[in-house]
Amino acid sequence: MTVLSELNEEQRNPVLDTEGAVLVLAGAGSGKTRVLTARIAYLTEEKHVPPENILAITFTNKAANEMKERLSAMTDVGGMWVSTIHSMCVKILRMFAAKRGLNENFSIYSEQERSAVIKQAYKELGYNDEDLLKAAKWHISNAKMLGLAPEDYNRENRRQNNIEAVTAVYAAYASHLKRNNALDFDDLLTEARALLSEDKEALEYLSGKFRYIHVDEFQDTNAVQFDIIKMLSSAHGNLFVVGDDDQSIYGWG
Repeated sequence: MTVLSELNEEQRNPVLDTEGAVLVLAGAGSGKTRVLTARIAYLTEEKHVPPENILAITFTNKAANEMKERLSAMTDVGGMWVSTIHSMCVKILRMFAAKRGLNENFSIYSEQERSAVIKQAYKELGYNDEDLLKAAKWHISNAKMLGLAPEDYNRENRRQNNIEAVTAVYAAYASHLKRNNALDFDDLLTEARALLSEDKEALEYLSGKFRYIHVDEFQDTNAVQFDIIKMLSSAHGNLFVVGDDDQSIYGWG
């Protein structure tokens, strides 16, 4: 088994533990990603799992490209999804665009484009307080992460200062995105989560497709990302995650 030959016993054990949920906690430089890629190669080479039934997620483009390179040297990656979680969500949303009221060639706004459109909406509404603009940007991102439309966010935060103005800017920004068949980076996650939670057909197809799901740098997941990963693994339950709890941003429970 050449896939296992460069692993020590502690690394080999999680590679061989292929069924169910597996959490690997290890510090920086301990070979976490090597274990994850070895496990994928073990599944394809030794257990003959088709590459298209495997999903591997990480959190930067650089890390995703490095993972693809490692895997390509070990096994066939044709049809395998190896990407950042945002890129995965783009692919999912293009597949099921109509379910979310989108055209499949939707645009994705950069942070600069998003900021410019919010600023334009703020000006068109007659506001000129820079603190209000900063607050609007923060609240829009927060509302999206919570999956709340402008009116819902307004209702849930009605005691906050300037909430009427903030949600007016949010509503204008959301309207602009819809008119222009566009999403921003927050939308990629929240729209994918909404699709999976609200559309049984999409959930059944995607969770059925991905028999084995792998997540690198799991400590970097936030609540929305975790919801997506959990739903994608709901059919088979084979979720393998590696991370360093000492570097956790959000905290694990």
